[in-house]
Amino acid sequence: MDFSGLLVQLLNGLASGSTLFLVAVGLSLVFGVTRIVNFAHGSLYVLGLYVAYSCVGHLAGAIGFWPALALAPLAVGLLGAAIEILLLRRIYHAPELLQLLATFALVLILRDAALWLWGAQDLLGPRAPGLAGAVQILGRRFPTYDLLLIAVGPLVLALLTLALRRTRWGTLVRAATQDREMLGALGVRQAWLFTAVFALGALLAGLAGALQLPREPANLELDLPMVASAFVIVVVGGMGSLAGAFIAALLIAELKAVCIWLGVVQIGPLTVAFPQLTLVAEFLVMALVLVWRPWGLMGRAPVAVRGEAPPPWRPRGGRGAAIGWALLLALLALLPWVLGVRSYALVLLTDIAIAALFAASLAAIVGPGGLHSFGHAAYFGLGAYGAALLTHAAGWSFAAALALAPLVAAAGALIYGWFCMRLTGIYLAMLTLAFAQITWAVAYQWDGFTGGSNGLTGVWPPVWLQQGARFYWLVLLLSSLGVFLLRRLLHAPFGWALRAARDSGARAEAVGLPVRGVQWLAFTVAGLVAGLAGALFAFSKGGVAPDALSVGASVDALVMVLLGGVHALAGPVVGAAAFTWLHDSVALATDYWRALLGAIVLVLILLFPQGISGVDQYGRALAALISRAKRAAP
Repeated sequence: MDFSGLLVQLLNGLASGSTLFLVAVGLSLVFGVTRIVNFAHGSLYVLGLYVAYSCVGHLAGAIGFWPALALAPLAVGLLGAAIEILLLRRIYHAPELLQLLATFALVLILRDAALWLWGAQDLLGPRAPGLAGAVQILGRRFPTYDLLLIAVGPLVLALLTLALRRTRWGTLVRAATQDREMLGALGVRQAWLFTAVFALGALLAGLAGALQLPREPANLELDLPMVASAFVIVVVGGMGSLAGAFIAALLIAELKAVCIWLGVVQIGPLTVAFPQLTLVAEFLVMALVLVWRPWGLMGRAPVAVRGEAPPPWRPRGGRGAAIGWALLLALLALLPWVLGVRSYALVLLTDIAIAALFAASLAAIVGPGGLHSFGHAAYFGLGAYGAALLTHAAGWSFAAALALAPLVAAAGALIYGWFCMRLTGIYLAMLTLAFAQITWAVAYQWDGFTGGSNGLTGVWPPVWLQQGARFYWLVLLLSSLGVFLLRRLLHAPFGWALRAARDSGARAEAVGLPVRGVQWLAFTVAGLVAGLAGALFAFSKGGVAPDALSVGASVDALVMVLLGGVHALAGPVVGAAAFTWLHDSVALATDYWRALLGAIVLVLILLFPQGISGVDQYGRALAALISRAKRAAP
């Protein structure tokens, strides 16, 4: 560790921070104007890399490297405009989480489109003409091209600031971020303003990807990590603050650079590998900033905006619904005798039951509580690791491990929830994501305790429970019981208190309701149920790996909830069944199963914006329409 090495790493951090800023500032503009949490923004960054590779490879000889490189962000910007016009305009009035589901479906489609066009291999572009060498800095070589990247970030920040403050378009954008409804009432055509902003955000993401071409190979797996980092930067800097996004990007990039420079350090008897902290550096920063300053470094406390009321939570379904669910459970219990105990269908049904319990635990806080969590997999994974460790390391019995593992998850939810319940909206969602990623990093790197990236194996139920369909029946019983108890809790006075806290926290506080305590308890109960699902998952698969704690697992749970609908606990059950079955069947049908699955999800969103389980609402509305038409007929 010397000063010259530190300086070079800091310069590397500036180059990386500039790229992160380009992605984050586009995401911030899109969210500020359209209020859409665009999960596909990372995919636009990846497409910028791939399109730049093709443009430079095919056109550099004819028009030159730099003009070819400039075509990629323009192409991605046009694609962004097409996405906004063809899809997003249709769902602007849908709930925010449904919009998130639509953009996640776009992630699946765009990833497989890139796979079809460019293949699965990594693609590294050529060196930039004129900037292919390096400069000497205190005896160390630093790439000349990275000096260009360092300059791009401040230049884009200056141009965007001028555009937003000195042009009519910028005035309209700033007005839209404050009050879209008033802007529309003044006669401004919001549709094309939204299109322009989304296209600009896509162009900036494409520019960030294109500029990385000589520096980083194009890879299909870059989309979700990049969008997660971009969300972190936007939230840390403050929603809507360009300068905040720039400062946050530099802060996080420089922190990672310093961790790499420090290397492995011996602190007394403790050996600290600082480079490993780069996996969670941004999430640690976000957690600390949001606990200290809930609206980000340069953000402002959000003001109440006019919008649609939260979806109502359905009352009890009555005796008919109870009989229907009882008949369905009886049918599922009898299936082993019909299909045979060795049928693959029983394996799939076991997975569906576990997924339904996991999704129901998330729906219990998303629907009636309005608590949007992007990191619910943390408690699913804690339950799975708790069961595995209690069985594998401590040598506890299956029953004891299955009983105590959910308590491990509940303890995690209790601790994390104390911090998370201070926040609302996107800030709450991102803090839950931060804690989930920190938990994932611990599981991924603690080789001696959690098995590291390999996870823990050899975690099976007792032999007598593996015989026949006994484990399937146990999973079916516990999952059904978990969903039933959640439903009873949500229809009890506690559930009404939770909905009151969601609908009007100020009024609930005024009548003496401990809003934060009610939400904290609901968050903990949801973690407990998710932990039970995780424990059943570990025993069903014979082990657990860090993927159970990943962002992808949290997104899968959200997809199940939103696909089925958040208006009742039947929604996540139906959504889990549909998503798990589609994932399994579509993956076997084609190599491009992600695109097909994403297309199916988009169709379901457009056809059933209330979720699959809300299809009866459309039936009742159609019947009412027909009845009115008959009464109006002469």
